[in-house]
Amino acid sequence: MSVKDMIKKSVLESGVFDQYNISSILVALAAALALGILIFLVYRRFYTGVIYSRTFAVTLVGMTVLTCMVTLAISTNVVISLGMVGALSIVRFRTAVKDPMDLLYLFWAITTGITAGAGMYVLALLAAAIMTDETVTIENVPNVRDTRVLLQAIEGIGAKVKYVYNNTVQINGGSICDINVDYEYIKKIRASYYLLGALLGKYKRSQVALPGGCNIGSRPIDQHIKGFKALGAEVEIEHGKISTKAEHLVGGHVYFDVVTVGATINLMLAACLAEGDTILENAAKEPHIVDVANFLNAMGANIKGAGTDVIRIKGVSKLHGTTYSIIPDQIEAGTFMFASAATRGDVVVRDVIPKHLESLSAKLIEVGCEVIEGDDWVRVISKGNLKSTNVKTLPYPGFPTDMQPQMAVVLALAHGTSMVTESIFENRFKYVDELNRMGCHIKVEGNTAYIEGVDKITGAQMSAPDLRAGAALVIAALSADGISEIEDIEYIQRGYEDFEGKLRGLGAMIERVDSEREALKARLKIG
Repeated sequence: MSVKDMIKKSVLESGVFDQYNISSILVALAAALALGILIFLVYRRFYTGVIYSRTFAVTLVGMTVLTCMVTLAISTNVVISLGMVGALSIVRFRTAVKDPMDLLYLFWAITTGITAGAGMYVLALLAAAIMTDETVTIENVPNVRDTRVLLQAIEGIGAKVKYVYNNTVQINGGSICDINVDYEYIKKIRASYYLLGALLGKYKRSQVALPGGCNIGSRPIDQHIKGFKALGAEVEIEHGKISTKAEHLVGGHVYFDVVTVGATINLMLAACLAEGDTILENAAKEPHIVDVANFLNAMGANIKGAGTDVIRIKGVSKLHGTTYSIIPDQIEAGTFMFASAATRGDVVVRDVIPKHLESLSAKLIEVGCEVIEGDDWVRVISKGNLKSTNVKTLPYPGFPTDMQPQMAVVLALAHGTSMVTESIFENRFKYVDELNRMGCHIKVEGNTAYIEGVDKITGAQMSAPDLRAGAALVIAALSADGISEIEDIEYIQRGYEDFEGKLRGLGAMIERVDSEREALKARLKIG
């Protein structure tokens, strides 16, 4: 029985998608800025030294953002990463750090910046949990590499972390005594920069990191800077770092020139502990915007209007403990929906919010799939004979950029010519060469991919260039004749929990291997 037949006859069992929610990559820069402000606020409030340095406090914000930016730049190339480490190693601070606690905040900012660069907003929730001295319980936490390492880093600075269940974590930041986040944590994940914003908000001082994540294009932070200035912060960009400082963060009126998920989240995080009222206009509406706002509100923040283009925030003096469950991840759900479409499958995705999947469902219907929705489930039935269509990535509720590679695979197997326009990230078509080696006919011109559908594709040896592209290559491999091998799967492991195990539950013949010997055994088993 072929992989296609096995998937076609499979139904996704209940509980597969009850693990976690992953934010889109757009959150990274915004989260870094917002969390940097929060670290600044924490530093200012809890500073106990003799002379308070406003400049140092603002530097924490800049350090968070800069770290995030660096992470984004080096995330996909080991050689560049090593070169960057070598370059940074020759840079020395000429100003002595007089208070040991300043080091804690400094490394907190750096770690937070790295975390944001991973592009996983759920890590922002984990970092925000340490903004209170009370215990915060977070449910539906993904058991992926980035999450585990971030929790270890939080423990490393003195916070208490406890796994209550497999996907439920309790965090108490009341015992934080150090911000010297070990380099071992920083080098393992690029999303650790979220700690910057959290520490700034709580201790009123932080240091900013350079954004990180998959190398899918530039992520401007001009709207972040504009927002911070509106809240009374001074922002300086110098020597590859962003420095922000404010004796007092005060509410302000911010109109975003473009819809930006990252800046929206960053400003929500900063404004919730600012003095007075803040209004964010032309704000992003993504589900994870609402999720972050709900989480902060559960901790005592006063945020209204999340999910609309106008968000109103009334600053509070402090946050408190809470219990919160992360919403289901529409991108993971969408990945399995599109896998069903590409493999002529019949799959039920459970424990989702169908409203969040409307743009995906609409495109699947356009290409000829049957989509049936329930209260918390979506069923996708594909009988083949897929039809071409055009797709343009847009901010929510438009078609998400994180589903563009998966959609391209489906269209590559559809009859006729399709057009995919990427309006968010300019480097999101790096996977095209890999698909063409499998027999796809895709041509990229500028920010548009022209896809001529083919009857079949064949297995090949490929390399995943980033998280979502890696998932798309897996879908293509499931749809292809023959055996495929995909390298650099660490990208996939960053954002999908037990991806191969869930696919095997659908009937796929897929194995994760760690050596050539294991690869040979897998080929014999699958073949």
